Formats: sequence, C-alpha cells, structure tokens
Amino acid sequence: MNWQDEGLVIGVRRHGETSVILELMTKAHGRHLGLVRGGRSRALRPVLQPGNHVEATWRARLEEHLGAYAIEPVKSRAARFIDHGFALHGLGYLGALLRLLPERDPHGDLFDMAGVIADRLDSPELSPALVARFELALLAALGFGLDLEACALTGARGDLAYVSPKSGRAVGREAGEPWREKLLPYPSFLRDNSLAAPGGEELVAAFRLTGYFLARDVFSARGAPMPPSRALYVGAVERAASSE
Repeated sequence: MNWQDEGLVIGVRRHGETSVILELMTKAHGRHLGLVRGGRSRALRPVLQPGNHVEATWRARLEEHLGAYAIEPVKSRAARFIDHGFALHGLGYLGALLRLLPERDPHGDLFDMAGVIADRLDSPELSPALVARFELALLAALGFGLDLEACALTGARGDLAYVSPKSGRAVGREAGEPWREKLLPYPSFLRDNSLAAPGGEELVAAFRLTGYFLARDVFSARGAPMPPSRALYVGAVERAASSE
C-alpha cells in the first residue's frame, strides 16, 4: 500500500530514540498517522513542526497498518509563529479541531480551509474570522451543521440576526425580537461571508455562537472539555476587541 499527498503537520510524538509518529491532515486521505524514521534528526525536526506544509509518501504492507512516511518540505510556517503567542494558540486550537475528524476520513474542503488559516494565523485582523467560519464548517462535517439559510419562524431569508440555541436554526431580527435575550447573535460576517475584517464585537459574538454548539454537541457528547487552546485564542480575540 502506498500513496502520495500533501499534508498539514498537526502533531508529532516521539517514537524510540530517533523516530517520530507524525500526524498529518492530508488533502485526499484525511487525518493520517505514520512513522517517520529519523524524524528527530537535525534535518527533519524543523520540517516536522505543526503548521508546516509537506509532501508525504505513505507506505505500508497493509492498509490498516500505521505505515511509514517519507516527507518533503513544501511551505514552512512554524518559525514565524514563535514570537506570536496569538498565532501559537491558534495553531494549537486548529490541530485540536482537526483531531475531531475520524482518522483517514477525507475532507478536502477542510484541508483547504486549514491551509488558508495557517497562512494567516499571525494576523489578528484576519485569522479570527477564518477560525470562526472553520468551526461552523467542522460542525457540519461532524453532522451537527446549523440551519442558517432562513428564519425558523417565518421562512424569510433576509435580515437574519439570531440563532436558536435549542434548534440551531436562524431567526430573523423582527421575529426574534421578543426572545432576543434567549437567542444567540448571528454576526453579519458569518451570514454574507464578507472578506472585510469584522469588528471585535462581531468576532466575540461569533465565537460565542460556535462555542455553544461545539461544547454541547461535540465535546460534551464525547465527555471531553473544550481545548484549553480555544480559551487562550478566543481570550486574545476578546482582549483585542475590548481595546478597540
């Protein structure tokens, strides 16, 4: 068994004296583990850093085996994150989200989104909106997608301002006004996929929305807490918003 694919490094753990087990999010083969012999060498350690983009060749005798990777660098990002705590928290959280996907389950769209985010993690102006959109896409991939196309009460598709925490469906501004204290805000940049950087309040509202459904439907269902990296990353976003 063998294949070649591009991958985003999301984790590395030591294996023996000289090797590592590498965790990649690949474009066509999903989240996939493999042994890298000599992965702790001076030449390979800088390549096998979370956030880097690599070309991977995987070989194994049987498909169900761990297998071994041969790795070639494509794009190095990790070094520029070292002095940016904001980016490091985001990188840790991106890896935690990708680990929610079943191993070897292809998600080419999420791979592409993760690459776009990794390219911009050191930009506090750009990365938070991308991460919030990624959370929504991940919820959908895991079977917990929100119904955000039309108002749950009227069927109207315009002026959607809230999301029901019970049903995960959008609610129009006028229809939801009597219950606004019980509804979650639906930020405009999530509605129109605007390329403009959203304001701080909208980002805080977006992470409140996605965090609610991630905690309820994904992490609590698995008996696991939200990743600490999310609190660190969102906390940095909130601090930046409060200083605006």
